[in-house]
Amino acid sequence: MKKKEKDWFKDRGYPHFSNKTPKSVRKNVLGYILNTKNIAKHSFSPLIFKEIKQRRYKESEFNGVLKRSHKKQNKKGKIVSNTKIRPILYATHIDAHIYSYYTQKIITPKYESYLKKNKLLSDSITAYRRIETDDKLKFKNNVHFAKDVFDEIKKRENCVALVLDIENFFPTLNHKKIKLAWAKILGYKSLPKDHYNLFKAITKFSYVNLKDLKTKNGHFDEKELAKHKKNGKHTFFDNIQDLLESDIVIHKNQKHNENKDCKKLRGIPQGLPISALIANIYMLAFDEAVINELTIKHNVFYRRYSDDIVVLCKENQIDFVEDFIINEVKKIELTISKEKTEKTLFKNHNNRLLSFKIKKDNTLQENFPLNYLGFEFYGYQTLIKSKNLAQFYREMKQTVKRKHKRVETIKEKYLLDEAPLFKRKVYRLYSFKGVKSRWLPQKGKEYDRKFRGNYLRYAYRAADDLNAPEIKRQLRNHWKILQTTMKKYDFSNVDNDKTI
Repeated sequence: MKKKEKDWFKDRGYPHFSNKTPKSVRKNVLGYILNTKNIAKHSFSPLIFKEIKQRRYKESEFNGVLKRSHKKQNKKGKIVSNTKIRPILYATHIDAHIYSYYTQKIITPKYESYLKKNKLLSDSITAYRRIETDDKLKFKNNVHFAKDVFDEIKKRENCVALVLDIENFFPTLNHKKIKLAWAKILGYKSLPKDHYNLFKAITKFSYVNLKDLKTKNGHFDEKELAKHKKNGKHTFFDNIQDLLESDIVIHKNQKHNENKDCKKLRGIPQGLPISALIANIYMLAFDEAVINELTIKHNVFYRRYSDDIVVLCKENQIDFVEDFIINEVKKIELTISKEKTEKTLFKNHNNRLLSFKIKKDNTLQENFPLNYLGFEFYGYQTLIKSKNLAQFYREMKQTVKRKHKRVETIKEKYLLDEAPLFKRKVYRLYSFKGVKSRWLPQKGKEYDRKFRGNYLRYAYRAADDLNAPEIKRQLRNHWKILQTTMKKYDFSNVDNDKTI
């Protein structure tokens, strides 16, 4: 199996403020990017801002009592939603190509070359990188990274896993430190003009809220979009000047340092092709400090996946290790979230590795797992995180419900007594029948689409890679749940009387 090199050029389908760039113009785009003078004076367009909301059902404290809920009590005592909101900003097509090319072809090779000088350092940074598996046939993913940590715990047996999270990671990065770290990776004292223009674009960025572009009762103006399409433009406006002259508000990055004496902008947009790499480069000084002071001197195992940090140490090292990490993070002007810090003790008891949660009062809660990269590790078994599994079933049920609404609309429109549910897509997405990858034909398009399998495929592979057959047992009722969900609705081709 031959590994594919990641292509910097991607034909993005979304409308923006500049036109799409199909594969036919790739050569022209490359010619433009290769001229560093073009990039040095390139005018980057405003980004588009949107929010991705993730519903969460988790344990929260209410007046000193722990409860599982969709809500939580904030520091002021108010009850607020537990929903996680992730701000995403995405660039125009030509801007995205520039970010992508500089990321993959120029900066990443320099960054990887720097990491290769220190194997401990290279092994510790896992997110946003293409790391080969031991057999050199493919690249590692979350399952492999989780396995590395779990295997190390099994090897050490009696140890403590500390999981720490950096608060507001992307929105709080210091611009001066970004610039210095970026130049260091390139091997310069200051950024070349083309790189400096990219630096300015991701630090002094402007953006338009996607909601503001929905000018027709919360929807896009389809007539206006169709008019632009007739002119060969997949854009919200005919040109940038029309955007500037419209009533649409163009916002600017307003996040500042908390230091009252030095109110400088901070943060970079999350969602650009270059953002993840810049975040990794920013953390390089921290990574090196942990490796040099904790790993080499005190045999502490360290891994960082973006803003998620996990360290394995002895029980008597907990305070020392935690204080060191908090202080080193402060040096790069970031903050560790104390409420998200988790401490899990692993002990070998009667030839069985058990997990214990270390509570704030230092008491132990038995059989409480280490949560890491979507898995729950108990020492003697590994399971898929219950939240992820619940989300899979929730999406399954919502999909069937949406299809039922569509069927009811068709029945009403065409005065039908019965209408079927087209099961193939539902099975492909939410059952064992969709585990295999295959090519799917796309009507009216030159190329077929590769279907790479569903969530169950990922789970089954994780079970094999982690040597955790218990994961497959977690999913053994998925077919029964899917059939039960379909029976709740009036589909003409679903037998409600049939027993499972």
